[in-house]
Amino acid sequence: MLLRPEAGFDLAVRLRREGVPLGEAFGFISGLYFRGKLAYSERFARPPEGVPGAFVITSGSGLAPPNTIVTAEDLRRIASIPIDAGDVRYREPLDKACRILDEIAGSDCDIVLLGSVATVKYLEPMFAVFGERLLFPSEFIGRGDMSRGGLLLRCARDGTELEYTPVGSVTRHGQRPPKLPSLRTRYAEREES
Repeated sequence: MLLRPEAGFDLAVRLRREGVPLGEAFGFISGLYFRGKLAYSERFARPPEGVPGAFVITSGSGLAPPNTIVTAEDLRRIASIPIDAGDVRYREPLDKACRILDEIAGSDCDIVLLGSVATVKYLEPMFAVFGERLLFPSEFIGRGDMSRGGLLLRCARDGTELEYTPVGSVTRHGQRPPKLPSLRTRYAEREES
């Protein structure tokens, strides 16, 4: 929908004309889960000086800060490369970006992965560089994308940082946790007043 030439909504028009921040484009494409990742990282990232607090894994480009401007052609190129640790078009840029991040962030900097650890497509390349410094919110285990997104948004809103554990020590597939309690909508709150 975002890449349709006839799309007239603001984000699509800006994407065609001058480009948009990668985080904004992915937030539209991925919805709640990605918006949760951005909100959470903006609230809790504590990077070393001169290092962005968040990166987006992009096929063919490795890691990119969410404020990186992308065009429609950039998004088409990203979409054309499978997220597959065995595909060199995906793997080599990610390996290189992880090594560069490791060098500029330093060996004392932990890296928190707010993505899925259920598959090796992210884990294998990142763990090879960061090892036990690659951390993961333990509360993610057993949750689907939407549940993780909702959890991250709530934590960012409430100022509650999750607990992290090294990726190498987590159970990658766990029992599904209870559903998050429903948030009351503003509409429902107005009805009750």
